[in-house]
Amino acid sequence: MIKKILLGMTLLMGMVSCTEDFTDWGNPQTNSQKEAVAFGNGSVAPVDVINLADVNTEKVKVASIVAPTSSNAAYTPNYKINFDGQSFDIDADGNMATAELTSYIVDKYGKRPTERDIDATLDAWVSNGSTAVKMATSATFQVKAIPEAPVIDEGYYLVGDMFTTIEGETEISGWTKESAKAFKHSDKDVYEDPIFTISFETKKPDQYWKIIPKKNIDSGDIWAAGVVGPKVDGDDSMTGLLTNGDAKAGKIAKAGKYKLTINMMDYSYTLEEVNYDPFIYFIGATDGWTKAEQKLALVDDAKGVYTGYLYCADPNGWGNQFKFQRVAGSWDNEINSGAFSTFSGAATSEGGNISVNAGEGVYYFDVNLGEGTITATKVETMGMIGTFNNWDGDAKMTWNAEEYCFEATNVGVTADGWKFRVNGGWDINLGGSLNNLTAGGDNLKVAGNTVKLYPTRKTSDNIYCTVE
Repeated sequence: MIKKILLGMTLLMGMVSCTEDFTDWGNPQTNSQKEAVAFGNGSVAPVDVINLADVNTEKVKVASIVAPTSSNAAYTPNYKINFDGQSFDIDADGNMATAELTSYIVDKYGKRPTERDIDATLDAWVSNGSTAVKMATSATFQVKAIPEAPVIDEGYYLVGDMFTTIEGETEISGWTKESAKAFKHSDKDVYEDPIFTISFETKKPDQYWKIIPKKNIDSGDIWAAGVVGPKVDGDDSMTGLLTNGDAKAGKIAKAGKYKLTINMMDYSYTLEEVNYDPFIYFIGATDGWTKAEQKLALVDDAKGVYTGYLYCADPNGWGNQFKFQRVAGSWDNEINSGAFSTFSGAATSEGGNISVNAGEGVYYFDVNLGEGTITATKVETMGMIGTFNNWDGDAKMTWNAEEYCFEATNVGVTADGWKFRVNGGWDINLGGSLNNLTAGGDNLKVAGNTVKLYPTRKTSDNIYCTVE
């Protein structure tokens, strides 16, 4: 028995002992048409670009292999394909598991259906049943593949009957580029986060709608290819599937306030009635009780939680007091101190008005209409912290009451990460996108010396900043 094992190992080692990778092959063969690369005295040639959307088999061909040979024909090589330090089984015909190729691409590059050029090598192994030895490793070649995923645009807009308006005696259609309302989306890549949402109101029953991709809005032709909608015209289902080929118009059967959520990875939609407006508007002594320009944004549809920053002042000596309006400029169904059972932080009740007891300044508000609570935290300091100052201490900003912004000059923020934070702590911080800063958002990665932060949503629906 010992003699048989030793004899087998002697033959195996004799077969693979003559190159730095234990090979004894001669000059490699080449195939210029397929850009073949050396594989011992065999070769490996790449195949055409693989579109995984067209692959419906368990295995997919990723290379054409001319096997390296040996003076000992008793051994048949097994093959491995290597991507970035990871190895996968591949057969002699150049086929690997479709699921493994897909998983590798998605893990490394994401789901966006663009061509990925993957550097690859092949290994040939032989075994005598108890010991495996690598015969040869190929030169590097490329596997080119496109992951399977639907078309997802960078943004979407809603058009429909509910956005039709009357200006004087003129009816303005809700089915135009100018009337289109943008869906909200996170700062992530759309193939990592394919969820888009929009809240809106229909004041009449039987309102029809469709969804327009951003590329159509940008081109000026909203009805170009790619329009999204249900497959059946007049479908009034609250959930269903969408299509971007011969899309029909969905229908909202009854008047009300709605949130529409679309998942563009599986082209599904959900409509749900909501009880809260997307914003509540601040009106009070700050602007002489005549304007409602600052606002808080809805962050919890179920509970009616609104958050954001407000500049509270008393320029006329009337008392630093205010209320909220559900519609800017309208006192119908106003939100006064009677809406709250709990006042926290600097928030107080002054008769029917709401007040803050820490003087003029910017405050961070957390308003929960569902539970009847309101909390105000005065922004004693707004600062920036990041790699530019070793994440140690804050670069202080100054409030500009004319522009309604915090500003700083010669601050030197860098593209390797920084954030805004309130009062030197992490309880209240801002990050994400310059045009849409969010609580606890990702680090900002923009360099500059002059930074202006606009936190009150006075001129925009978003909290945003500029960096120069």
